[in-house]
Amino acid sequence: MTNLTRKLLLATGAAVLAAAPAAARQQTREQSFAEQFAPFQAEDVLENDAVEVVSNPVIQGDLPPAPQFPVVQPWSLADAQGLLDAIEHIDSEGLDSRDYRPDALRQAIAFGASPQLDQLASEVFGWLVEDLRDGRTPMEARKQWFVVDPDPDLMPTGKVLADALASHDIAGTLAGLDPTNPDYAALKVLLAATPASNTAKRKMIRANMDRWRWLARDLGGQYLITNVPEMQLRLTVNDQIIRTYKTIVGKPGRTATPQLAETVEGVIFNPTWTVPQSIVKGEGLGARVLGNPGWAKSAGYVATRGANGYVSVVQQPGPSNSLGMMKLDMPNPHAIFLHDTPSRGLFNQDNRALSHGCIRTERALELAMTIAILGQGATKDEAVAISTSRKYTRVPVVKTMPVYITYFTMGRDIDGNLRSFNDIYGRDAPVLAALDQPRVGNRARVSDEKVIEIVDDLQDS
Repeated sequence: MTNLTRKLLLATGAAVLAAAPAAARQQTREQSFAEQFAPFQAEDVLENDAVEVVSNPVIQGDLPPAPQFPVVQPWSLADAQGLLDAIEHIDSEGLDSRDYRPDALRQAIAFGASPQLDQLASEVFGWLVEDLRDGRTPMEARKQWFVVDPDPDLMPTGKVLADALASHDIAGTLAGLDPTNPDYAALKVLLAATPASNTAKRKMIRANMDRWRWLARDLGGQYLITNVPEMQLRLTVNDQIIRTYKTIVGKPGRTATPQLAETVEGVIFNPTWTVPQSIVKGEGLGARVLGNPGWAKSAGYVATRGANGYVSVVQQPGPSNSLGMMKLDMPNPHAIFLHDTPSRGLFNQDNRALSHGCIRTERALELAMTIAILGQGATKDEAVAISTSRKYTRVPVVKTMPVYITYFTMGRDIDGNLRSFNDIYGRDAPVLAALDQPRVGNRARVSDEKVIEIVDDLQDS
C-alpha cells in the first residue's frame, strides 16, 4: 500500500472523530460517533509500501470490437497431447474432465494430424475456455444474478486459442483464465485437500469456485465487495482487505438482495428518503403526516398533496432518517445501494437478513468519508463540514470504485479462515444440480430474470 493511501485512510478515521461532537448532539438514543466510528489504526493497515494501486478493469459498458479469430485452428500432435493432459487434470479447477471428451481426443491423436483432430481439439479447447472464463453454471441456475461478465469481450475464445497454439503452452494458457482473487486459489487448495469420498463437500467447493468465474477475472485494484451470506463488506486494495464492515442484507423472499457489479459514482451525505407509496398510502403514513404536523416535524417528514390528491412524503436529513447519514450513489435498475441506518443496534445480531434489499453498513460515515477522499471528491476538512451540515449533499467522485454484491456459501471469512456460510436465500441448490448435469453450450450471458425494484428500506425492519 502506498504512503498516500495510508495517510488518506488514517485521515478518514481522524475526520470521523472530528465530526463526532456535532453529530453526537444530534442523536438521542443512538451510541456516540466515537463508539460507532473507530478511527483507523496503523496496525489495521497492511504494510506494503512497494505495492501500487492498479487501475480498475472495465466492469460493463461498450468495448471496442475484438479482432476475429477462426473457431477452428490447426493443431500439432504435441499441442493436442498438451490439451489432453490439461483435460485429465482439469478436476483440480473444480470441473469434470468427462465434459471435454478425453476419450475421443485420445483416439483422434492416435490417428495422427488431421482436419478431424483440428475440429475436435479446437471445439473442446473452446469449451474449456468458456467454463474457466465464464463459469460452467448456466444462467438459469444463477438465481438473481445480474452481473455482466466482461471477460468474453476482453479474452475472446478465438484469441485465447491462437495464443495457446502460438506459445505451445496449452495448460499455462488455460491457467491464465483463473480468477485472480486469492479466495479462488484458497478454494482450489481446499478442493485438492478434500478426499474424493467427501462428495458433498467437494461439490460445495466446486460450486463456489464457479461463482468466482461468474465475475470479472480481475476485480480491480481498489473495490468494495460484500458477501451477502457472510453479511460483511470489505474495502479491498490490490486484493488485500483494508477495512471490514458488518452489513444488514435483504430478507429472504421477494426482498432478497440480488447479485450485482456496479460502480460508486458519488457519495450522498445527509440523504433524504422518499417514502414508497406502499407505506404512504398502504400503511397510512401520508394521512398521519398531514393530520399530525407536530409529530411529522419531529420525525422529519414533509408531505405534499397534489391537485389530484396524490400524497408524497419525504423524510428530511437528520439522525432519524431511515437511510441514516449517507448512502453510496451506485445507479442500477434494481435501486440497490449501500447506506447507513439509525437502527445501529441491529448490527449486534447474528442474523442480519432484515432489510428490504438494500445493504446497510455499520460505521457508514467512516465508509462514506473514505470513498469521498480516496475518490478525490472531497478533502478531509470538506468531508467533515459536509457530513455535519445536516444538508443533503452529493459528492461526485473523480475516481469511481467498483462494488460487487456477491453470494458465496463457502470461502474465506474476513479473518482469512475458510468456512461455510448459511445459504440464506436457497441459491445453492440449482448450482449444485447444474454440476450433476452435462455441460450446457451456447450459454446466455445476461439473465432474463425479472428485475425486482427494491423500495428504500424501512427504518425499523
